[in-house]
Amino acid sequence: MTTLSSRLDANWRAIISGEFETGVEFEQHMGKLEQFLQREKAAERDIYPEDEKIFNALNTTAFDDIKIVIIGQDPYHGKGQAHGLCFSVPKGIRKIPPSLRNIYDEIKRDCRVHMPDHGDLTKWAVQGVLLLNVTLTVRRDSPGSHKGKGWEKLTDAIIRAVNKRPEYVVFLLWGRFAQKKRALIDPKRHLVLEASHPSPLSVGRCSPDGRIHSFRGCEHFKKSNDSLIKHGLEPVEWEKI
Repeated sequence: MTTLSSRLDANWRAIISGEFETGVEFEQHMGKLEQFLQREKAAERDIYPEDEKIFNALNTTAFDDIKIVIIGQDPYHGKGQAHGLCFSVPKGIRKIPPSLRNIYDEIKRDCRVHMPDHGDLTKWAVQGVLLLNVTLTVRRDSPGSHKGKGWEKLTDAIIRAVNKRPEYVVFLLWGRFAQKKRALIDPKRHLVLEASHPSPLSVGRCSPDGRIHSFRGCEHFKKSNDSLIKHGLEPVEWEKI
């Protein structure tokens, strides 16, 4: 029987464990997360994504390849939707989720490209876009149900580790939940772009003080690529998914 820790890419496992006091503490934390998930399953609760997809974002995007980090909240809670990449749904899910539809609309406006009719963002991940949810699992039909169960300590360690890389990285923080992670990022070394969340309820909102602009018209995709090119890095082909 594979353990939660063993499903994580070995290089990522070493990097994340380095953000804990000791390797033993890291393994103990992973054990507690696994015990929590086992209790959920013992209570006959459906958990998403499937076990082998929990670390899909990390197992698809190598640490050394990261150019952009997009931070989401938790996985989609509908059957078959979550596959371990924030905002993404597997091919075969016929309806693109509303937040992702708004992301596509912004890319089309921003980059003047045509977006495909599916919602699988795996090829973004392959290009170096880390699609990281802060909480990596969720109970079926219950958004936020695994918040505060230990995932945040792990994903904060991931963000800290990426921030420490000597290479330049663009961080996209959409919505207040993602923007809470701003404290883990050094804006003098990396580019941090913030906007409202792309969900239909907030896509056009600005913060009362005007500091956070609306997602609609934020131009984050062009700004990200312009910044990567300026730093000698290959831009992301957003339409290539």
